[in-house]
Amino acid sequence: MTKKDPAEIIKNDGITVLPTDTLYGICASPFSKKAVEKIYTIKGRDENKPFIILIDSIQQLKKFGITVTKEQKTFLQTIWPNPLTVVLPISSKKFAYLHRGTNALAFRIPKKKALLELLKKTGPLVAPSANPQGEKPATTVREAKAYFGNTVDFNMAGGRKVGKPSTIIELDAKGKHLVLRPGAFKVK
Repeated sequence: MTKKDPAEIIKNDGITVLPTDTLYGICASPFSKKAVEKIYTIKGRDENKPFIILIDSIQQLKKFGITVTKEQKTFLQTIWPNPLTVVLPISSKKFAYLHRGTNALAFRIPKKKALLELLKKTGPLVAPSANPQGEKPATTVREAKAYFGNTVDFNMAGGRKVGKPSTIIELDAKGKHLVLRPGAFKVK
């Protein structure tokens, strides 16, 4: 029996449950519209609610047509990697299936080394928490399997993940931020 490679699964429009730096996430490539829509379906997620996207560097924002200002870059360099999600405006209609009419996307560079290594292989990942909408996030891969059964292509165990979700902020062009959701990271 061959061991499944989550990076290959993701590169082929697959969906994986992975331990992130905060909670278990149900992950796929944000460049696979098919995989993104499948996650909305299996989570029963509100169609107007965009996903958080994990990236491994500030430079990956360019893949979404986002150019950060000098002030934004300075702020991001001092704050990432951490359990902090940053909402940035996006003007490209190409990613409407990701921003769901909000004209903004939420990004996070995780602190977990193994996850950063996976991101280097896969590129960015959409990573909403591994639970159906309205249910508590899975704290183990077993709970994620109970939620999603065989609708997910791969489940990666990573022990018990109990904690707060990431803090979400909105960042303007001048590098000023507004906390949208308090969470695992305290922002000054």
